[in-house]
Amino acid sequence: MLQRCLASSSEIILPNGKWLVLLLLIVSLILFILSQIPLFLAVSAPIKADALVVEGWMRDDAVKEAIAEFKQGGYKILIATGGPIAKGYYLSQYKSFAELTAATLVTLGFDRSKLIAISAPKVKRNRTVATAVALREWLLTSELPLNSINIYSFDVHTRRSWLIFKKVLPEFRVGAIAYPSPEYDFQTWWMMSQGVRSVMSETIAYLYVRLINWKS
Repeated sequence: MLQRCLASSSEIILPNGKWLVLLLLIVSLILFILSQIPLFLAVSAPIKADALVVEGWMRDDAVKEAIAEFKQGGYKILIATGGPIAKGYYLSQYKSFAELTAATLVTLGFDRSKLIAISAPKVKRNRTVATAVALREWLLTSELPLNSINIYSFDVHTRRSWLIFKKVLPEFRVGAIAYPSPEYDFQTWWMMSQGVRSVMSETIAYLYVRLINWKS
């Protein structure tokens, strides 16, 4: 009788133990995937490029760091891009993020002769596409011999920008450099509101562009 009870108990305990191990493996896998999402989106895949293209909507510390990248990357020219500014348009002398970023770079000591500002038109949606199209039009008509660029973007937005710029600029080689956000840790982004907002929104936006239609 005692042996039967022990046998019955082992049949119950062993499956439960296996389920616990399986549960721990699933949780570990989920945590690993979550930690890899921002690393995937905030991609850095630079190439040896003629021009460094800085997305002008980025924060000032990212713009400042772009100067260091320009110096060490051996670029011919730095191109600031961006559409109309959304706040202070009627008060500011700079009407686009491209102009504002270019002025910021000059204030920080960047050589004006190696700087170009390319403003994109105002659009209701697909601002990155509009920026890439404006850049393409300038590149195709420029007298400068430019065949390759690195996109300098901010954090988890970089993967989406890289995808769009590569599709809009098939005639050029395109690399990407991400400036990581100092406001949250990649490994625990889901524990901070800024991390959740940034990673979740960019994940959805990237999947939409990738799987549905980047032109839509």
